[in-house]
Amino acid sequence: MNQKGTLHLLNGQSMYHYFKTTDFLKGELMIPFNEAMCYGDTCHDLFSDEFTQIRAKVHHVTPEQYTEITLKPLTPLFRKNFTHISMWFDADMFCQINILTILAWLDLTDYKGDIELHIVGDQFERKDSFTLKAEGYYLIYKQVLIQKKLPRSIFPDTLKRGIELYLNYLNKDSDLILYIKKCQDVSEEELVTKLIVEFQHYGLGDTQYLEIIRSCREK
Repeated sequence: MNQKGTLHLLNGQSMYHYFKTTDFLKGELMIPFNEAMCYGDTCHDLFSDEFTQIRAKVHHVTPEQYTEITLKPLTPLFRKNFTHISMWFDADMFCQINILTILAWLDLTDYKGDIELHIVGDQFERKDSFTLKAEGYYLIYKQVLIQKKLPRSIFPDTLKRGIELYLNYLNKDSDLILYIKKCQDVSEEELVTKLIVEFQHYGLGDTQYLEIIRSCREK
């Protein structure tokens, strides 16, 4: 690959593994974003030491472990040794908030190149594609993840839907919380399985669901 080509940013380790084993994007530079930005606290200064401390705490790992799991794979992104970035993510809330975080960082660091955003389905097949510029996303990131406010204008629509879900999903009257409250007698393990099936539009994993169930039941 030439020194300055396309960087493909993928939704996590499982997509990375799938693309590698199927030779999709063969020979291209691919990196996973191993995060769950829709869950837990964050800060203004993306990928900083403060950010690492906060996010490590959310994931119950040490800052060193967080650096190894999440930040180290992003090294090619931080070095900006590319002229074009291609993002491959699902349409669910989990992925959309991760997309927003990456776009916010690109905006914050004044990246001027084109960004291709590919929305994929359950089998990682491409469903939709958008061409973006990293402009205005850092402001949206601050409004959404720090101030918990809905911005006036959001592009593309998949990101808008993800943000709307994010701002509501932990409210006491959200479909998710009401469902958990309705299932008081269901074991944690069984309920986690039910939530993963029932609420695919959130895209949350068992770790997040377990914490949400426990915090609901403690109240």
